[in-house]
Amino acid sequence: MPKLLIVDDEEHIRFLYAEELADEGYEVVTHDSGDQLLEMIEAEKPDLVVLDIKMVDYNGLDLLQDIRNKHYDLPVILCTAYDTFKEDMKSIAADFYVIKSFDLTELKNKIKMALETAMPQ
Repeated sequence: MPKLLIVDDEEHIRFLYAEELADEGYEVVTHDSGDQLLEMIEAEKPDLVVLDIKMVDYNGLDLLQDIRNKHYDLPVILCTAYDTFKEDMKSIAADFYVIKSFDLTELKNKIKMALETAMPQ
């Protein structure tokens, strides 16, 4: 069962994603900020990270760079309410970019695609 790490500062988003993705058969771990994110990745060893961009104390694009510097092969999906960050050059380091929605179909599809690419068959 693949393990997903959801990083978002909004509790209701973390709860929604955790519930929906657990129903899809994933093990889900959540984190509410970028604080000690790299340490959490080391401890939890997720197969994929779903990362919010605009958090209260952290910029997800900067966190993405930190993740890439230490965990180059770890799939990361940027999930944000803003499509304007798509134009930011830092966002190209993500595997996928998804606009937040309460319909999680696109996010679920991108997670499957990223895991199929990353995990050996």
